[in-house]
Amino acid sequence: MLDNILKEDCCGCSACAQACPNSCINMILDEEGFWYPKIDKKNCINCKKCENVCPTKKNSINNNERKGTVYISYALDDGIRLQSSSGGMFRLIAEEAINNSMIVYGAAFDSLFEVHHIAVDKIEDIRQLQGSKYIQSRIDDAYTDIKKKLKNGKKVLFAGTPCQVAGLKSFLQQDYEHLITIGILCHGVPSLKIWRKYIEEQKQNFKSEIQEISFRNKQNGWKSYSVYIKFCDGSVYNCFFADDLFMQLFLSNICLRPSCYNCHFKDVWNMADIVLGDCWGVENHSPEMDDNKGTSVVFVNSTKGETLWKPASSKMALKITNFNEVFSETSEVIKSAWRHPNRRRLFKLIENRDLKQLKLLITVSPIKRFLYKLIKIVFRDNNECGNDNI
Repeated sequence: MLDNILKEDCCGCSACAQACPNSCINMILDEEGFWYPKIDKKNCINCKKCENVCPTKKNSINNNERKGTVYISYALDDGIRLQSSSGGMFRLIAEEAINNSMIVYGAAFDSLFEVHHIAVDKIEDIRQLQGSKYIQSRIDDAYTDIKKKLKNGKKVLFAGTPCQVAGLKSFLQQDYEHLITIGILCHGVPSLKIWRKYIEEQKQNFKSEIQEISFRNKQNGWKSYSVYIKFCDGSVYNCFFADDLFMQLFLSNICLRPSCYNCHFKDVWNMADIVLGDCWGVENHSPEMDDNKGTSVVFVNSTKGETLWKPASSKMALKITNFNEVFSETSEVIKSAWRHPNRRRLFKLIENRDLKQLKLLITVSPIKRFLYKLIKIVFRDNNECGNDNI
């Protein structure tokens, strides 16, 4: 099965690797810096468990079936909002989970400032999981660990991108009463290769190792957030997000994973029990909920989600709303990211250019952009990287 999956379909969730009874599937970085499964065919017993847990094979998007309740909200505690990317919803929900003896899984930086899913069961450890991390988190053995805990009667809260939530659900093969999931509205995941290059260039520029990184520092407000890096020698890099090289490459869609241009997991109504994201544009439709400290949009999609949301909401300012008030029908919340026409060229040049030189590839003339989109509509997207088999 892995021999026939296209890169444009594989989201890198690692469910197949964890499901393999012979441990003969490993997640390997490809030449662009994305994780893909690689099988040791000598040890494969052809049990097809990898195929049975692949979420891409199962998932279908049905944005027309809109259920649940949509909220605009933020934490009443300004300290929590300051530490959070948007309104602090994850923090309050995770606190409620731990107070109810749940184990919380989420994305955290490691010592190299790469991202992995870890488990926490103490309030003081939630801080590691807070804040946006614009790198695909490695699941490692989290799915396997969660399954063991659920079978032993433990209660679990799992937070991740839509494809990671889908990967967990598919891996488990059944619904567990004591599992609650949080999906994060996702723009797409950029290349780890680009991120590593960015980190190395920053260390060279400042001639120091890195001590702390925040993708969404709110020193100048939520809408004018900055990339903040503190170095071990005490120096600081604090750059408005639109001027930061990594964020420019990321937000232009030029360095996203091939599957992000063909995302199978954009159904906000069914991806998780609770779905969290930034409420961009809140000043236009709900100005009373905007003070530029961070405001969230929340989809509460299930009764299980309600069990955490209701008690946590007592610590929030909130307003019930609807999808069409907050998002347009063409929003990337329900549509895949637009594929940048210079993507192939970026990855051809990455070895011999610094990021400042690669930045020049971002700009596309309006005419070229229009023609490229028109071609994408008329013809099926033949992802130049995506059409290669794993």
